[in-house]
Amino acid sequence: MIEFKDVSKTFTTKDGTLNAVQHVNFNIEDGEIYGVVGYSGAGKSTLVRMLNGLETPTSGAIDINGDKISELSGTALRKKRQKIGMIFQHFNLLWSRTVIQNVMFPLEVAGVGKKERREKAQRLVDLVGLNGREKSYPSELSGGQKQRVGVARALANDPEILISDEATSALDPQTTDEVLDLLLKINRELNLTIVLITHEMHAIRKICDHVAVMEEGKVVERGTVFDVFRNPQQEITKRFVNEEVDPSLADTNVVIDDLIKNYPKGVLLQLVFHGDQAKLPIVSEMIHKYPDLQVSIIEGSIHQTQEGAIGSLFLQLIGEQESIDGAQALLKKMRVETEVIHHD
Repeated sequence: MIEFKDVSKTFTTKDGTLNAVQHVNFNIEDGEIYGVVGYSGAGKSTLVRMLNGLETPTSGAIDINGDKISELSGTALRKKRQKIGMIFQHFNLLWSRTVIQNVMFPLEVAGVGKKERREKAQRLVDLVGLNGREKSYPSELSGGQKQRVGVARALANDPEILISDEATSALDPQTTDEVLDLLLKINRELNLTIVLITHEMHAIRKICDHVAVMEEGKVVERGTVFDVFRNPQQEITKRFVNEEVDPSLADTNVVIDDLIKNYPKGVLLQLVFHGDQAKLPIVSEMIHKYPDLQVSIIEGSIHQTQEGAIGSLFLQLIGEQESIDGAQALLKKMRVETEVIHHD
């Protein structure tokens, strides 16, 4: 288990004091994929550097399987770092070495024999789907293939923790999904704890079990990905969720104002449904029960998380008030979260 216990990090600069991380508390269970999401300057990178021992907390402690990383030094710290694999945004490969030589490099540094490190590197190359490209150089690989090399190299020393530090930020959407699928495969096959540092809510939604949202050095919201997507509490979290669900909804207030302007009649509803609710014929059931009601679907989307589907839907209802009230009662009976955003 990884435990962040009231962790803070303060830097003194020529412009004054910078509180990069402030009173962070959360736990990461063994074998889970935990996401830390935030925009640039939120404190994510500082948090990572404290997790792998490159920075020391100003106050608080980070406990990794019983060891306080900030209290280790010398040989003990180096051994602990060997059990923390890192995947980087810009790959950090050795351009003069082939794929298999890059994967062998950390084993070489660790003093593993040549035969053993080659055999192990080959297994890792196969694991990440690069069989046949062992003799290729980084310049001959696509971005996704380079990142696969980075993943294989990060696994060379049998880490207990794998940190993905913005590892998909430089990749196109399709390649991003391929790398995320690879991380999910590794997590399941090796039962490896993965800490995913990112500013992309898509990556969080696709593979993470839990998420912590950072803003200005603080964790402002955390929980299961399913719960955070279903019911985000903080404005920054709502922005992240809306960017993933539908980029056009990133500024919710502007969107709602536009909806009210474009659809001034009747009642505008925003529905949020989850799990098996995403499979229910909600709209058809409403129309069947209240045939005099005019129901218009304005916007909608469904996304999958590791715990199930999350959906959102904007509806316009026009008709007699009795039918509108009945439709809302039906939604409540079906346990669909409903918010009236406008009533003429």
